[in-house]
Parts: sequence; structure tokens; C-alpha cells
Amino acid sequence: MCGIVGYIGKKKTTKVLLDGLKELEYRGYDSAGVALLDCENIEVYKALGKLENLKEKTKNILENDYNLGIGHTRWATHGKPTELNAHPHLGEYSYVVHNGIIENYKELKDDLIKKGHKFISQTDTEVIVHLFENINNKINDTTQAFKDTISQLEGAFSILLITKANPDKIYFFKHGSPLIVAKGNEEKEVLFASSDAPLIGLAKKVVYLEDKVGGVASAENIEFFTDEFSWSTLPESKQFAQKNGFRFFMEKEIYEQSDVVSDCMLGRIQDNTVTFDEIEPSIIEGINEIKICACGTSYHAGMTSSYFFERLSKIKCHVEIASEFRYKEPLLSKDTLFIVISQSGETADTLEALKMAKKAGLKTLVICNVDNSSMTRLADFTILTRAGIEKGVASTKAFSTQTIVLWLLSLYFAKIRNSISSEKMQKELLALREVPKALIISDKIHEKTKRLSKRYLHGHGFFFIGRDVFYPLALEGALKLKEISYLHAEGYPAGEMKHGPIALADPELFTIALMPKNLLYDKVKSNVEELSARDSTICSISPLDFELSDDFIKINETEHYMLEFFEMLVVLQLLSMEISIRLGNDVDMPRNLAKSVTVE
Repeated sequence: MCGIVGYIGKKKTTKVLLDGLKELEYRGYDSAGVALLDCENIEVYKALGKLENLKEKTKNILENDYNLGIGHTRWATHGKPTELNAHPHLGEYSYVVHNGIIENYKELKDDLIKKGHKFISQTDTEVIVHLFENINNKINDTTQAFKDTISQLEGAFSILLITKANPDKIYFFKHGSPLIVAKGNEEKEVLFASSDAPLIGLAKKVVYLEDKVGGVASAENIEFFTDEFSWSTLPESKQFAQKNGFRFFMEKEIYEQSDVVSDCMLGRIQDNTVTFDEIEPSIIEGINEIKICACGTSYHAGMTSSYFFERLSKIKCHVEIASEFRYKEPLLSKDTLFIVISQSGETADTLEALKMAKKAGLKTLVICNVDNSSMTRLADFTILTRAGIEKGVASTKAFSTQTIVLWLLSLYFAKIRNSISSEKMQKELLALREVPKALIISDKIHEKTKRLSKRYLHGHGFFFIGRDVFYPLALEGALKLKEISYLHAEGYPAGEMKHGPIALADPELFTIALMPKNLLYDKVKSNVEELSARDSTICSISPLDFELSDDFIKINETEHYMLEFFEMLVVLQLLSMEISIRLGNDVDMPRNLAKSVTVE
């Protein structure tokens, strides 16, 4: 979710870059920087935290003239959030900004170090600029050196590079991470950005780069390395641009989940194991229990992870609603790792629970999307989800990234505690790598939820039912529907239906049944049959056909229940959204709700 901007032209380059980065703030970041080239001199400014910190550092150069410049907002992947790790990264005479991950950076870095190159950051990005200079020093041809550099990189990346060796040009390349090239409205003006928003008002004609397309730009000309590009017209609305053409931010964020989950995992699965730069293995020393505290959607992510911690890490795990935990006079022992989960890092009840744990002397860990929030400052350890800003009040990508982090964490602990076999670890990692694919939304699935939504606008309520990890997913599905449609919905463990709730069953009670092939299918099937026998209207979500369904949404057959979990998650989010749209509600700003609950 990092952001890239670049500019060649006659405007004040620093201001253009800062304004562009401001338009990319919604993507999320923990540091920012710019590199400005004036003939053969390059000036670089970097700052941690908010963009205002970078603006303060550059306030005295806003009126300076520069040939060109590049800028970047960074989510930490390789290396912690520090100014040294912030982009742009430098060699002896060149600078680069980069989104994505260089998978073979260790091999390249080791080779470059042997050749005398000195690295100052912990990032994978720095290897790009050293590799470029190593090649250019031999052939003295910057364009060919850039092409040769790209050919040696493996992974997903978008790159802008500037160099004193050719101070009038910006080199660019896109593979797996978005990048746009634009002709400015002024004569002899070229711009670059990760999304439309920074370009609106400054350009009208753009190229949305396809994978493996790059080139070199000067004020006079844009030279593409291939013919696989076409010019398009920019939208005129910045909000439309930020929505990427979707009707609502919530819809955009549902579709974004595949990308943000990829970002969430970057650098955390290495050499067939799980690693976290943010924590130490000692975090689990002397720990006999995990206690998770959260509210709302984050609570459901915590509930899901409790199955992971007990099943994979073989450690007791209890999950608490923060607003209840605070007043139960909880017994807190120092052999407990206290984990809090919050999208904003400011949730009042969760923050107070964290303070209680700190006061009791427990080790504390926060899983959060916002660096430098109250919780990240207070907790002993922080793992950021890298979901980017979530504008829709009803959380979507927050839940998916929190669940991924917790799944990874359970495997990290399992490895330390020797509670998992090598074969089982590889099976889990294989499934994790497949999650981004599971979150890609097909037109067929979305169209099916649109068509079905018109059948679920009445009745006296919904049951969302599932077993195991699909029980907290049922809770999350019910919460999404309540939040944005204002219809009554409840999530239940499927096996609990006959212990009272089934008394409500009739044709006007809608049951959304989560029926995974790989986990307790026959058990859930039996529970759904009981509801069907009482005339409840059944909508089943499953890879397997179920003859008693009134409605059926078919997902892909996979070999791991968590891939079914994430496919079903998307279906539940889309169905809730489409029902809300048909009811004429404001999907992004539902009544009575706030994005960050900072009061009790």
C-alpha cells in the first residue's frame, strides 16, 4: 500500500510531490521522503510518521527549482520504520523509490557487498540502486543499465529511479504493483503516481502501466521499452479516483483485500518459515496462556485466532470483549501474553484493557493498522496489519489483515515452541500464500450476490451459522449486515441452534449457512437440515451442492479450510453491501456509527 509520485516539469517540484503524496495518504504509511534533482545535485528529505513532518523539513525549499523529483510513502516490510529505511534509497549517485518486494534481494545484496557496495538500510529496496550503479559503472549506459537491473529482479515491484549520470530523466518500471505515467497539462511535463488521485488537475492523458512495462521519461519525451501500452483519459473527480471507479469505499475496500493481504504478508514468510521484524522470539518465553482483548470486528478476528493458537501453537487462548473485560475484576498472571487488536489503535475500551495489563506487569502486544497510535505507543510490541486507510465505517480489509497476522503469529509461536511438524508448517504456509487468490472476486460471485440480495429485504431476521473458525466468521457476517442494512441478524455456532434459537425458525427467518468442505461439513449439514425441516429459508455458501438450499452460492473447492474461510468472507461482505444498496442506505456512513470508537 506504499505510494509513489514523480515529476518532471516547470512547476515547483517539491510542492507537486508533497501534494501528490498527500493524495496517497489514504493508502496508509509510516514514513515519507522525496529526492530532488537539480542538474547534477540531488537533495533528499525523509521523515517518520505523518506527511506533515516531511513538509516541515522541506518548508525552506518549496520555492526552489529542480529538474525533477521522486517521492514515496512507505509501509515497513523489510526493516523497521526508521529514516534510514524510508525511501528514497541512495547509491553513490542515484536514488530509487519502490513499491512491492524484491524476493531475491538477499542473494543480490550478498553479491554486491562482495563487490564493495556498502548498504545502510535494512530494506530490500536499496539493492535496486546498488545493482543499477554496479552495472552502469561497467557499461556507462544508464538506459541499458536500468533494463539489465530490472531483468535481475524477482518479485513484485514498481520503481522510479533518478541518477546524476543522466540528470534529466526518470526511469520507471511496473511489475505487480500499480504505477501510472501521465503527460502533464503544461508543455514539457511528465508525472508518475501509484493511483489517479495525485494526477487529477495536473494531467488528462495517462498510461496505466501493465506488468513488465517500463521506460524512461524526459521533459520532452516518454520512451516505453515495449509497445504494450495505451493512453487513457483521467477521471475528473478525486473522490471517484480514490474509489477506483467503485460505487462506495466499502466496495473498493472489499475488492482491495487481495492486495492488502499480500502487503500484510510481505517479508513475513521467508525461507519456508514465518518471521516478524517487530518482535523477538523471547516474547513467548515463560508464557503459558494468551489472552486476546478487542471489540467488534477485531473481536471476531481474535476469536478466529484462538483456534489457531490452540490448534497450531498448542497454547491456551482466551478471547475477551474489551468493554466487559474491564469490569470483571480479571485475574491477570505474568505468564500470560496479552494481545489487543484494534484497527485504529484508539478504541477506548481496548486501550483501557491494555493499560490494565501493563499495570499488572504482563507482556503486551498490539495488532493494529495505525502506527504511532495510543496502543502502539503503550504496548511492548506492535505488529502492523498494513491494510491502508479504511474509509468505510464497516470494517472489511481490517478483518482480513488482522486474521492473517494472527494466523502468521500462531505459526511463529508454533515454530518456537516446537509444536508443529515441518510437514504441517509447509501446508499452512502454502495455504497462506494462496489467500490473495482466494480473495480475488469473480464477476460471477458478485453478480450472484446482487441477484440474491433482492430476496432478503424483508422477514424478521437472519441467522448466520457456522462451526469452528466459521462461527466467528458467522458473527462477522451478521455484524456486517446489521451495520449497513439495519436488519436484525445473529451469528450462532451451528450446533447451538437446537438449544433454543431454532424456535424462531419459519419461512421469514433467513439462515445463511457456512458449509466448508474441509471442516465439519457433515455436522453443519445436519444442523442446517434441522432448520430446513422447520421451514427456515436457507442460503448456503459452500463448494459442495446442498439440495435443501433455497439459495446457493458456490465457492471454489480448495484443500484448506482457511481458503474457504476467506472466500466466504468476501461473499458475506458483498451480500451485506448489496442488500444495503437495495434498501437505499449510505453504505460508507451507516447511521449511529463512527469509524473509531474513542469513547466508552
